[in-house]
Amino acid sequence: MTDYTIRLARADETGVVVHHRSAMFLDMGVDPTLVKESEPLVYEWVKSRTASGIYTGFFAVTTDDTPIAGAGLSLLDWIPGPGVPQVTRGYVLNVYTEPEHRHRGLASLLVQRCVTHCRENGISTVSLHASDMGRSVYEKLGFSPTNEMRIRLRL
Repeated sequence: MTDYTIRLARADETGVVVHHRSAMFLDMGVDPTLVKESEPLVYEWVKSRTASGIYTGFFAVTTDDTPIAGAGLSLLDWIPGPGVPQVTRGYVLNVYTEPEHRHRGLASLLVQRCVTHCRENGISTVSLHASDMGRSVYEKLGFSPTNEMRIRLRL
């Protein structure tokens, strides 16, 4: 078995985050043309949000420091609610593991690292959107379905 380390993503690794996000969507069956069109926008979003501290990326890396899995955490400004006075929530995204490194618990380790980061920073609510492939991973970590609804507006 390969040894892995979980570490923070560096500013010069934005392209790896984009690759992981694109591969995640392709695995979910999203139209490759749409995925490719989004890449420059994703690159700029990740780069600017990382610089401002809104986005934090984590990678699982091999012994030669090659990122082979990743997850991100975006901080969301949120209105306080009953029993939840915090105005910041965590949102986990971009969870992806390269196919040859799957089924080794890396997604779980990365999401746990995101949750730990939230706990260490006084953020009590952490959300994510689960793919069919990832749902069982997140449920084992304590995530549960909510009643969120959404509408996509044609602009």
